[in-house]
Amino acid sequence: MYFKRIEDLRIDHDYTQQYVAGYLHIAREVYRRYEKGSRTIPIDCLISLSKLYDVSTDYILGLTNNK
Repeated sequence: MYFKRIEDLRIDHDYTQQYVAGYLHIAREVYRRYEKGSRTIPIDCLISLSKLYDVSTDYILGLTNNK
């Protein structure tokens, strides 16, 4: 579920995959795989994304709809 949320958040903020990957200090292809759900997102990246988008990790993981 998180893969759809991180893609939606990225698009809502008008960020490119390249920008988010740079923020996370990973390759764009690795980030693309997070968004497609073909690779599990590590905890440190999850926390960084929650800070980038100012939402909870629970929101990204789909455990709540409250940002």
